[in-house]
Amino acid sequence: MTKPINIRKALNSDHDFILSLSPDLANVAKLSWHSDNTVLQMQDKYALEMLNNAPEPNITLIAEQDGTPLGFILASSHKDDISEEMCGTVNLLAVSSSAQKMGVGKLLINSVEQWAKNQSYRLLHLEVFANNSNAQRFYENLGFEPEMLNMIKPLK
Repeated sequence: MTKPINIRKALNSDHDFILSLSPDLANVAKLSWHSDNTVLQMQDKYALEMLNNAPEPNITLIAEQDGTPLGFILASSHKDDISEEMCGTVNLLAVSSSAQKMGVGKLLINSVEQWAKNQSYRLLHLEVFANNSNAQRFYENLGFEPEMLNMIKPLK
């Protein structure tokens, strides 16, 4: 019998676990115009900024099984670029490689959706690296749809 996966609010003591997943988040970027180290530094800086200064209201949740952390999600308020209404945004979501395909990400997204509804938000926003097709499929299977696409051209 599989032990249940529990979702709980993150504690300060969870920050090391959260930061330990930064390399996994950075590795999926695959941006040829940025070095892997530059992407990792950006990811680390962003994770620390969100943990310490995410816009209010915000929530950080941990998925765990038998006391072992499996993944996390951090969500906060966000002003929609089109309607300018306040909505929820998933700032960060990561699941440890050992917990992939266990439904952890879906549980975390579902929990944040409920949080966003409790904030009376109509929309839930997120951004994903363009080369991260696995994450794009995951989000699309949960009902997310593309809205905007940022494009870049390296100048030589």
